[in-house]
Amino acid sequence: MKKKYQTLFFDIDDTLLDFGAAENEALEKLFSRVDGIKLTDTIKKDYKKFNQSLWKSMEQGKLSREKLMTTRFTEFFNQEFGIEVDNNKMSEQYLTYLSQGHQEVTGAHQLLSELQQQSFKLFVVTNGVERVQTKRLADSHFDAYFTDIFISEQTGYQKPNKKFFNYVFDNISDFDSDNSLIIGDSLTSDVAGGINAGIDTVWFNPEHKRNLTNYSANYTVHRLSEIKNLLINNINR
Repeated sequence: MKKKYQTLFFDIDDTLLDFGAAENEALEKLFSRVDGIKLTDTIKKDYKKFNQSLWKSMEQGKLSREKLMTTRFTEFFNQEFGIEVDNNKMSEQYLTYLSQGHQEVTGAHQLLSELQQQSFKLFVVTNGVERVQTKRLADSHFDAYFTDIFISEQTGYQKPNKKFFNYVFDNISDFDSDNSLIIGDSLTSDVAGGINAGIDTVWFNPEHKRNLTNYSANYTVHRLSEIKNLLINNINR
């Protein structure tokens, strides 16, 4: 039996906007202000691995957002270079640079425009810092497509926590889980979150990664253009 969806929840990072590109630019600008340390591919890789581990711990409820934001750079520079840095100053600089990155994932504008024209109700559900995500959405002009934008800092909870989604659903009039669908690149955040919240899921997997988790999406796509085909030409008819 085919389902008809009306309410679509979109992740931002590496689903609509290229977080990797924004992160690279932010790190380049940040390290240009650090005396005596040149940003290399190895350092960049080490930072991303370290940062991802922190956000993963947040997803799992093992680390608070406050702890991450107030110690991230202190811990990394101490661990990597054995030096002390002013975490608050560095974090503020980094977030400012990160907020300037709004490179589009291929096909994102076209997909959102087509879905909006088809009268789907579009919402953003994203983890991250509110001022950073809000600016990136505004600068990319993606904000115009969405009825509302929900950011973890604003809600007080992280995906995949069910409380994040309870907050979202409570703020949508006439919400119906049966006609709702979440679309994102993360199995442990977006797909797991959708499962926790009782809505169907789309795993956006452009790199054809293997699923090494216990979470299975209802649908898997490798290009954003496939979502239109999935919704308009396959499911919703």
